Amino acid sequence: MERKKQVRAYQTTLFPGIVEKSAPSALSPLADRMRPRKLKDFVGQEHLLGEGKFLLRLIKNNVTASLLFWGPPGSGKTTLAHLIAKEWNAYVISLSAVLIGLKEVRESVETAKSKWLYEKTRTILLIDEIHRFNKAQQDALLPHVEKGTITLFGITTENPSFAIIAPLLSRLRVVRLNPLSQGDLEKIIKRALEDEKRGFGKLRAEITEDAMKRIIKLADSDARMALNMLELAVLAAGEKAGEKIRVTEEVVNEVCQAKPLLYDKSGEEHFNLISALHKSLRGSDPDAGLYYLARMLLAGEDPLYIARRLVRFASEDVGLADPRALGIAVNAVRAFQMLGHPEGELALAEAVVYLATAPKSNAIYRAFDSAQAVAREKGALPVPMKLRNAPTKFMKKEGYGKGYKYPHDYENGFVDEDYLPEEIAGTKFYYPTERGEEKIIAQRMKKLRSRDNQK
Repeated sequence: MERKKQVRAYQTTLFPGIVEKSAPSALSPLADRMRPRKLKDFVGQEHLLGEGKFLLRLIKNNVTASLLFWGPPGSGKTTLAHLIAKEWNAYVISLSAVLIGLKEVRESVETAKSKWLYEKTRTILLIDEIHRFNKAQQDALLPHVEKGTITLFGITTENPSFAIIAPLLSRLRVVRLNPLSQGDLEKIIKRALEDEKRGFGKLRAEITEDAMKRIIKLADSDARMALNMLELAVLAAGEKAGEKIRVTEEVVNEVCQAKPLLYDKSGEEHFNLISALHKSLRGSDPDAGLYYLARMLLAGEDPLYIARRLVRFASEDVGLADPRALGIAVNAVRAFQMLGHPEGELALAEAVVYLATAPKSNAIYRAFDSAQAVAREKGALPVPMKLRNAPTKFMKKEGYGKGYKYPHDYENGFVDEDYLPEEIAGTKFYYPTERGEEKIIAQRMKKLRSRDNQK
């Protein structure tokens, strides 16, 4: 029963031409009250809504399509979806994937069928946070989107490649929203201060330039966050200054906190940042490496995950160009395990700088990759008899170990010998580079195999 109440409380049905009835009340937060009610009032996303852009053409031509609105928090995804539905004069069933299941999806489909049968009205099923639907729930939407029974509007902050199953994604047009610019946020804030019906226009509230810049910086491209901060600042300034409301930077700093860094340990930003760290180290840029390390740690990433990736990098991209790199990375793991937060983070920073500035070689990575490919292709080739161990008389009699040359019995502790199975004898996997200490390895191997040293 409680779950049903939650669903009903969240669900909103917008009838064509009666958007005002579902408008936010005076008790709603400023961010909710200031949602644009007409498409022309929507701020930002010119790459979608600029003259001649695909989404604007879609809207103007009244071409109904199932859409997936993807973008960062506060970029206007839900607002834009509702505005498009209004332009299309569609009946909207708005649900949250957090609160509903298959039962509510089926009920929505039946409602859509009735609306079309009796009123010839299209139904848009708008599902907020659609990435929270599991595979079975997403599968349930497929036939109804395919037949056109419903027009699906999905809202997500997650990369569709990770969050949406391929069959459903292929039936949706992805509408990617960009983070709002500083100019966009300034326009939104000024509109809220000037609007007498829904904003603070009647209060004649003022804001200093420094306070405006501070809110924009703290909001970090999130319009909802910017308006929430503005609302807190206006209320605080009103209490302090009597009838005269003047929002200053001091007031903003007192009542507002920085927005948490955008990050999801299992989503796209997680992979974006670890990729950026890896590529910065490979590109020998210690400053960029430190920046991405700081970003991940501040956002709450598991330091040991980062440490493990540094160990991998030491083997993959530094290798024997600097044999000490792997030890530095492994010791960073141990140091963090001993010290924890925040002291142990410095050990990770040390490893990042060392790996970034070390000479680079992926020769080990390429050699092992090639060896694996040959092993898979050739299968279980027999080990040469001379290399086999012979712990019993029977095995010695069978020829195990016969003909093996013990390198220490030869000058320089080396003897020219074939150790690979006969079918792939002579194959080379490891090609040392001329960088760092690998250059010394290359010279040594060349010298050992030169004719002058063969005895």
